[in-house]
Amino acid sequence: MTQAPLRIVVIGLSLSSSWGNGHATTYRGLLRGLRKLGHHVQFLERDVPWYRNNRDLADPDFTALDYYTSVDELVSLYSEEIVRADAVIIGSYVPEGVSVIDAVAALAPQQLCFYDIDTPVTLAKLGRSDEEYLARRQIPLFATYLSFTGGPTLERLEREFGAQHAAALYCAVDAERYCSSGEELHWDLGYIGTYSPDRQPTLEKLLIEPARRLPEMRFVVAGPLYPDTIDWPPNVERIEHLPPAEHPAFYSRQRFTLNVTRADMIAAGWSPSVRLFEAAACGTPIISDHWEGLHALLPENEALLIARSTEDVVEALSTIPESRRQALASKARDIVLEGHTGDVRAGELVAELRAATQRARSRQGAASGRA
Repeated sequence: MTQAPLRIVVIGLSLSSSWGNGHATTYRGLLRGLRKLGHHVQFLERDVPWYRNNRDLADPDFTALDYYTSVDELVSLYSEEIVRADAVIIGSYVPEGVSVIDAVAALAPQQLCFYDIDTPVTLAKLGRSDEEYLARRQIPLFATYLSFTGGPTLERLEREFGAQHAAALYCAVDAERYCSSGEELHWDLGYIGTYSPDRQPTLEKLLIEPARRLPEMRFVVAGPLYPDTIDWPPNVERIEHLPPAEHPAFYSRQRFTLNVTRADMIAAGWSPSVRLFEAAACGTPIISDHWEGLHALLPENEALLIARSTEDVVEALSTIPESRRQALASKARDIVLEGHTGDVRAGELVAELRAATQRARSRQGAASGRA
């Protein structure tokens, strides 16, 4: 029996602008996948100056995109859509997120979910009683807590935080937009990511210091907000901002790309960055720091290389033959295109939403039986 398409409302950090955040590209791939499956999605985004002034997808052709300026306006303009939707998904780091969640929950949507694109950061913040965008008391409100982090964190969300049901919904790549551009190699090692103080020591160890030791090679770091105090070697090129449309060419011009993970995500494990999947889809071999669960997603020495020291990076750049470099890239690409695309994630999300509906019906049936 064919099931009816779902009507989904997503209230997220940003869809229109990828400036300084990784949420936009995640939502874009996921929502494109949902559109292909025939589902209708409306994305609601807080209209803030820093994204308004840096929009690289102001008018998407795969979803309805609307803006609101306050929590009150969100409710007054879109309460009907929220109530009619089969599911409402609120994302992490939404401005005034706690108030947004309370306001939406008060409308009693058919199914309310949370999509945490920053799960380890969220749980670390809650451990410090920092409720910037999610209050601990709100976690049991969600029919499903969708998490960028899998593994033991899912059990922890249910056991310690009272989540009704926690499920992994990893990041993914839009395979139609991320593929090799066929350009000639220009850099030996590159990295893309917004500046983060907890990532910077690893970037120093795994890219900046190797650049000093290999002055004949070329390196590149793309991303905003890096302080002027960083001492960049002369063979490290800096790109302040790189819009998603230019990512495939950026990856394709690198002999290797570097993946650097935030400290909270290393501690939690099972938290793949979207950059891993993007680089793999573009056929660029990956050198990554280590965290629990990475091997299960992209096996070490088969689909990527793990670097724990400057020496590991220097050795990889200096000694790995072209045949092995290509083999690493090919294996990673096969894995990602089979299991980590936006289309795959869209199917996983729909399955989770339908399963939550079934759980709710089962609970209602059990309650009616008891009555």
